[in-house]
Amino acid sequence: MRTVFALAFVNSAWEWVHHLGALGLILLGLADNAPFISAPAGSEDVFVILLAAHRRQSWLYYAFMATVGEVAGGYLAYRAAEIGGEKTLEKKVGKARAKTVYKWFEKHGVVWVQVGTILPPPFPFSYVLMAAGIMHCPRRKFLSALVVGRGARFLGVAYLGRVYGQRIIGFFSQYYRPMLYALIALAVLAGISALVYLNRRRRKNRGEAEKLGGTAARLK
Repeated sequence: MRTVFALAFVNSAWEWVHHLGALGLILLGLADNAPFISAPAGSEDVFVILLAAHRRQSWLYYAFMATVGEVAGGYLAYRAAEIGGEKTLEKKVGKARAKTVYKWFEKHGVVWVQVGTILPPPFPFSYVLMAAGIMHCPRRKFLSALVVGRGARFLGVAYLGRVYGQRIIGFFSQYYRPMLYALIALAVLAGISALVYLNRRRRKNRGEAEKLGGTAARLK
């Protein structure tokens, strides 16, 4: 279902980003790194490719503006977590997962930030940003890793858009509707499967509770 929503977002937001151009990339970069409500994963990459494909001579400019937006958004997430403390991440992922993130960050530190900036979705990079703030990662090192990693990533993405963007747009224009219908069908099937599973679990738990109740009554 999230994939269907992501496709719907990309389809409706493209007009907005295309109209705003590079400014849209900055705003999208800010939204992409928001601690609690963020844009669908990979949306910044998609729009960089589309914009670079439409204006191939400006691909470096789009890479730069996407990097500016992502670095600004990443720094805001870092500061929010730094001020909010451990509860900021725990509210989002739970205590157990937050502890795992802290352990990873203790072992790898800034390297984890550097690697995370380049890795594509679905890598949960917002967790790394928040962990960096909570663990008080040195600001200069954090920003340096963020700028280098995001810059390298969007240079590569924009170049792909410049070279292969028209082919990518042509492919999705041709097969967009069948792919969307297939994803909707899969989402419906997943929803039905989840309902069936939950219903079975509920019946099983109810049966176990009744057995325990009957055992307790006999013991009395």
